[in-house]
Amino acid sequence: MEKKRLEADRQRDFLEPDDPGGKRAQPMKVFFDSSSFAKRYIREEGSDEVDAILLKASSLGLSVLCLPEVISALSRKLRESILNRDQYALAKQALLADAGDADIVNVSPQVVGQAIALLEKNSLRAMDALHIGSAIAWKAQLFISSDKKQLSAASESGLKTELI
Repeated sequence: MEKKRLEADRQRDFLEPDDPGGKRAQPMKVFFDSSSFAKRYIREEGSDEVDAILLKASSLGLSVLCLPEVISALSRKLRESILNRDQYALAKQALLADAGDADIVNVSPQVVGQAIALLEKNSLRAMDALHIGSAIAWKAQLFISSDKKQLSAASESGLKTELI
């Protein structure tokens, strides 16, 4: 996929029919947790919703942790013979291409500080807190996850959330 074509598609899909000049369209910065982003590469319940959200997003944010977590999920599916080697290779290639179009948020002191505050207030796993901390640092307008506990903590932190 070409980055310019993807950006043009995103802009076109975000315009409202009664807003031909796109004057009211606002960019939407969407941050995905690994649990939901993996649905883009492994067809399951929620995969179509992930694709629809990505079409409307003006910017995609992912934690640096997302790539190894999704590769881990794909590798597990390969070991369990749910994916064959060709399917695994195609999914990995698509993930890396999508990551090239995303804003990858590194684990910074700000992200760690956010994660610590989240862990002190919520019953979360450390990785889930780091994803939320990354979304906060990136100033996400929408945080997507398949984990209800994580979404609750993200919502309490001021993020708009959606369960996939």
